[in-house]
Order: sequence, then structure tokens, then C-alpha cells
Amino acid sequence: MLLGLLAAAGAALCYGVSSLLEAVAARRADRVQGLDPRLVARLLRSGTYLGGVGLDGLGFLLSLVAVRSLPLFVVQSVVASFLAVTAVLGALFLRMPLSRSDRIGIVVVVGGLVLVGLSATEDRSVDVSDAEQWGVLGAALLLAVAAIPLARLTGASGARALGTVAGLAFGATAVASRMLPGDLSPQHLLDEVGPLLRSPAAYALAVAGVVALLTYSVALQRGSVTQATAPLVVGETVAPALVGLLLLGDQPRPGWGVVAGVGFFLAVAGAIALARHGEVGPPEVGRPETTTRSGNY
Repeated sequence: MLLGLLAAAGAALCYGVSSLLEAVAARRADRVQGLDPRLVARLLRSGTYLGGVGLDGLGFLLSLVAVRSLPLFVVQSVVASFLAVTAVLGALFLRMPLSRSDRIGIVVVVGGLVLVGLSATEDRSVDVSDAEQWGVLGAALLLAVAAIPLARLTGASGARALGTVAGLAFGATAVASRMLPGDLSPQHLLDEVGPLLRSPAAYALAVAGVVALLTYSVALQRGSVTQATAPLVVGETVAPALVGLLLLGDQPRPGWGVVAGVGFFLAVAGAIALARHGEVGPPEVGRPETTTRSGNY
């Protein structure tokens, strides 16, 4: 369990740094109309964005370790604390001073994580049916389809809509990771290639990951990062937590259900309050869409 908590904390650190790098790159890229995959192709030519994606990859591997040993509500609430990491790093390196409400938000996140950590217990092994794996793949495909018309929305509504899709897609990657078959430790991974290729959860993970990456990148161009990130945090924490509790046998320590619920709520609420710290850098001359609009919810 300790390894799982450390892995989740490491994932939050990776995501906290990557969010800054990716927001910088997305805001510098030419704006796109609709759900244009060429945006990602252009971003991949940016060293800043590649650095963020590399950290995302490392964060994903750490979160994979975490979701294989801890309940999803624990892992996702810890991962959501990446916004507290972003806030602290922004204050230290980007001269984004922390307001009183920001400091309160960080304290709330930390307090929520302490409660979640105290209520955590090791994950129980639960058999996952093929129908449940196909269900996650179907959900990922539905998100991909829903993103197409939503990408036509502009401004704050577009940022929030696509941020929600991205959050649900990130949540789907967490659920799919939990459903992957076999022992995925490095020494056994090669033996599990066949079962993985036959698993709908593996394809759900791939589809949801692409949808999340593309929709969040477009959302960052539609409105403020706050508007894109706040719904993302809700989607990537609440949805997988509910799936874990209802379908995958997740549970807190006996008698700690209320503590776990309060901790989860505080961690997510604090993270949403800190979402404005995805806003990075001064506005560029001639690029009004990059203007920082802190505090817009």
C-alpha cells in the first residue's frame, strides 16, 4: 500500500510539472477549428510540449502502479493534487504569487489527502468480466464521438465542454488500467503481451488516452486554463471513483467510510479552487487569446 501511495504522489508531481509545460505549448500554437488532430502533430514539434508529454508518460506508469494496488478513489484524489503542485511551482519559478485563497486551497488539498491516506486500504482482487471491459471501451468510443460536435463550441463553453470530456477520458484510462489482465510487473510483462492484446481494456486505455490528450489540448485554446481544468479534475476523479466503488470492489478501511468521503471531497474541491494556476506566462503581444484570466470558473 505504501508503494501505491508513493507512486500516486509521484504521478501527481509529474502531472503538476507537465501541466505547466503543456499549457505553455498549447497557448503558443496556432488555434484550430474543431477537433483537429493536426494540433497534436504541431505540438509534438515543440520541445516544451514533448517534455510535458514525457512527464505525462512517467506519471501514467506511476499511476498504473498505484491503481493496481489501491482503490481508485484514493489514487484519483492524490493525482488530482497535481494542481497544488502546479500552484507551488508557479509561485517558485513563474512568479505567480499565491493569494490567500490559493494558500487555503493548498491546505484543503493536503488535509483531504491526509484523510484519504489514513482511510486507504489495499485493493481487493475482483474478477472483471469481458462485458465490463467492453463497457469501458464503449465509453471511450462514445467520448470520442461526443467530442466532435463539442469541439465546435468556442470560448468558455467550449473550454468547459472539452475539459469535461478530457476529464472523463482520463478517468476511463484509470478504470481501464485497473481492468488490465495479468501481472504487469516488469519481470512478467512479456508473458502478458498475449492477454493484453486480447483485452478490450487495453484498447479502451489507448482510445481514452488519445481522446484525453487531444480534447484537453483543444480546450486549452478555447478559454482560460481554469475553465478547461476545473471540469477535468471533476471528471477524472469522481467518475472512476464511483466505478471503483460500484463495480470493482473498492472500499476504505472498515469504519473509515465517512473519513474517506470527506477527504475525497476536500481534495477535489481544493484542486478545483487551484485550477487557475494552469494559467502560465504573460500575454503575448498580438495574441489576445493568451491573456491570463485568473479566477474564471
